[in-house]
Amino acid sequence: MIKVEKYWETLNNKNDLSQSDLLARLIEEAEAIVVGIGAGMSASTGFTYVGKRFTDAFPDFIEKYQLLDMLQASLFTFEDEPEYWAFQSRFVLMNYFDQPTGQAYVDLKKILTNKPYHVITTNADNAFYAAEFNMDKVFRIQGEYGLLQCSNHCHQQTYQDEELMRQMVKEQENMRVPENLVPYCPKCNAPLEVNKRTEEKGMVEDASFHEQKKRYEAFLAQVEGKKTLFLEIGVGHTTPQFIKHPFHKMTKENEKALFVTMNERNYFIPHAIRPQSIQINDDIEDTFHTIITHKINN
Repeated sequence: MIKVEKYWETLNNKNDLSQSDLLARLIEEAEAIVVGIGAGMSASTGFTYVGKRFTDAFPDFIEKYQLLDMLQASLFTFEDEPEYWAFQSRFVLMNYFDQPTGQAYVDLKKILTNKPYHVITTNADNAFYAAEFNMDKVFRIQGEYGLLQCSNHCHQQTYQDEELMRQMVKEQENMRVPENLVPYCPKCNAPLEVNKRTEEKGMVEDASFHEQKKRYEAFLAQVEGKKTLFLEIGVGHTTPQFIKHPFHKMTKENEKALFVTMNERNYFIPHAIRPQSIQINDDIEDTFHTIITHKINN
């Protein structure tokens, strides 16, 4: 087996570099970058699903249902549609329509400037829109909080109604929205729900989803066999089938590829690709900011 150091000059000096310098040089050296982004990326820039951000927004739901975090709560089976939308409307405003720009996303966009790259993300928030990414380079495989879909999945189309979400938040009382605000499918009259993939039902995959998927797969085909950096950022083990496992597989199949994972936790890396893998445990936002700062100063 050919050592990956033959292709990546930076690896010959990796022990002399800080983690931010190592990542910056690998990005510069890569012929192409495939970026996989999970919840840890948003959490690093302040958009956490636990702690004060959660408890301040949903004290009533926490008291009633003993909910532990916002993600668990977003998948919870509520009593009925008015209660479901009382929670989801607050959740959607917080994590989509009113979510501020995350510095980690802004810095990552700058770092990737002038590099051939594509992003796949399991995050359904608005972080990429807020940071003004080129959305033709982002594949949102788990859906979007700002979109609605038929709960029966009777047709493959999504809807967006920001005004309705704001009205629900404004008019809800006692953890319920008015019955007349509950949205229903225009095709089968089933209640609408947030466009988010679940293990039991999957999700509605509309024309936009398939266009995103096609662009991502086309990019993967273009970079096959190239010196490709598979950069995994803040990806846990909740849905490894979307980013983690495919990145492992594509690294194994390309002797020139390098798998870099940014995570405070050391998740399992298959033995077969460990010689082609780098673990970065420093804070994600701090790492990106350090890279940008060094670029400016140099």
